[in-house]
Amino acid sequence: MNAFYEVLRELFTEAAYSGSINYMFSYEFVINGFLCALIVGPLLGAIGTMVVIKRMAFFSQAVGNAALTGVAIGVILGESYTAPYVSMFSFCILFGLLLNFTRNRTKMSSDTLIGVFLSISLAIGATALLFVSAKINTHILDTVMFGSILTVNNLDMNVLLVTAVITAAVALPLYNKMLLASLNPNLAHVRGVNVHLLEYVFVLLITILTVACVKIVGAVLVEALLLIPAAAARNLNTSIRGFVLWSVIFSTFSCIFGVYAPMAYDLPIPSGGAIILTAAIIFLITMLIRMAMPRFREASI
Repeated sequence: MNAFYEVLRELFTEAAYSGSINYMFSYEFVINGFLCALIVGPLLGAIGTMVVIKRMAFFSQAVGNAALTGVAIGVILGESYTAPYVSMFSFCILFGLLLNFTRNRTKMSSDTLIGVFLSISLAIGATALLFVSAKINTHILDTVMFGSILTVNNLDMNVLLVTAVITAAVALPLYNKMLLASLNPNLAHVRGVNVHLLEYVFVLLITILTVACVKIVGAVLVEALLLIPAAAARNLNTSIRGFVLWSVIFSTFSCIFGVYAPMAYDLPIPSGGAIILTAAIIFLITMLIRMAMPRFREASI
């Protein structure tokens, strides 16, 4: 894949030198940022629609914060603090599966269980950070919390691309079944859909997707990019197809513009924050449209 990235960078660089595109595309980190935005945007936009329908926004936030604990554990075990993917994926997958298993067994409300598990995870992370601080400057972990899409390297892009392929390969064939299981579990069960299995599959997808995007968007902001474009699309649509399509468009535009605007207009805003602010502006616009135009007031999925 590295050779493929080099070919893309050369194409962008030549176009920038020739004046066909903005000069900033002559820098490798800018090209990397845009390539990641083109992957992250459609992926989070599409999966975010299911997050909204299943009301799992708080879960994705919990997984993102659990990634910080995974980083701390990885550093203690000897992984590189710049890419502790083994520990992050392992801890967050265990976190997500155990949370879903406990919810199914105890029948406790999701928000209560997520709050309990998140508190335990953060407590473990805070304790582990005491040991990590002796090895590295803990301010480096800000990248995990708030992301740095313009500092991603080939390894980060490979992880993101593999995660995107896995997510698409699993989610696309099962999307209708997961949708039915979310809207009407009893009907789905009657039609032979394994509702509990699909719940675990979706939890796994959300978990690996969140972890893969942590370094790019940030643990704090991944949940926002899953939720806000989908919420904006929901303001204007009454059909599932339109809901998904506009969510993907809003999310992709937010990612691309969020990377482009701070550099093009010399704005002192980090790329992760710019992405979420763009999505938030889109949400406000769609909300105003919904309130002002009668045909959108009943829009809901």
